[in-house]
Amino acid sequence: MRNLEIIKNSKYFLGISITLIVLSILSVAIFGLKLGTDFTGGSMLIVEFKDIERPSISDINQVLEEIPIEKAQIQPMGNNQYAIKMPNITEEQHQIILSKLGQKFSKADTDTKPQTIQAKTEDGQIIDIPINVGIQNNNVIEQKFDSVGPIIGNELKVKAFWAIILSLIAISLYIAYVFRHVSMPIESWKYGVASLMALAHDIIITIGVFAVLGKFLNVEIDSMFITAMLTILGYSINNTIVTFDRVRENLHKKTSLTFKNLTNISINETIPRSFNTSFTSFIVLAAIFFLGGSTIKYFAFALMIGITVGTYSSIFVASSILIMFYNMKFKKS
Repeated sequence: MRNLEIIKNSKYFLGISITLIVLSILSVAIFGLKLGTDFTGGSMLIVEFKDIERPSISDINQVLEEIPIEKAQIQPMGNNQYAIKMPNITEEQHQIILSKLGQKFSKADTDTKPQTIQAKTEDGQIIDIPINVGIQNNNVIEQKFDSVGPIIGNELKVKAFWAIILSLIAISLYIAYVFRHVSMPIESWKYGVASLMALAHDIIITIGVFAVLGKFLNVEIDSMFITAMLTILGYSINNTIVTFDRVRENLHKKTSLTFKNLTNISINETIPRSFNTSFTSFIVLAAIFFLGGSTIKYFAFALMIGITVGTYSSIFVASSILIMFYNMKFKKS
């Protein structure tokens, strides 16, 4: 199989990445990120409508306005569920919402024989008095209820930010240590910096996509999204290390080659492994996205984006950055 000329065309690959990064940053700046209740604070109630047709969003809104609950966001889930997101509510309000929904949307079982009690009339006769004309079936079932205070939400935002930053720093330091004996033709720490820049590329593009999804599809960023970001970091760095490690091996084996040619050969040797690993993972995540539950749908989607851009960056971006450092060093000399 003929080797792909990746290093020769590195400026084009870097150009694509820079364009995507700029578009992602603009998306975040213009649209912002739609933060979920995990970060902003608030309450979320998920209810299921069993054995009846799911009511419209306006019907649910009408019930909430009667309580009243203001600024509620109602989002369909699956075929028969709604996620109701609202400002923090008390437990009393929580129970009132469930009661009101049950009263409005549950149906009466009219086939059930009415229950009666016996009572005496004024003249001493005993008569049967019906106490109900049907038993109420509870067709509204609570699936989940979460409530997060604003203080906890802000604390989660800070911790999520530092989790990503510290992960990036730890990864770059680890790579610099692993490659400490590879000082020629470029310093070992530059492998760590190249990896760090490739990881930042993956995170920024994924966040940019979710900024667009938040604007047009109301997709929120929650703690599951942060978990996806950390997973992407681990997955992407794994592919990058495989590529760089092959470069390190070939530096001792193929000493007659220039660094650019050696890097290009190393990348081509790792492409089948990187692509096959990413493709099989992508298939599993696609199955989760299309067939899994709504609570993990966008977690899987974030990983799908991250794996795609992570595979691209480990093959085309990280190595191109490495060659950029190489060119800068020898231009100075």
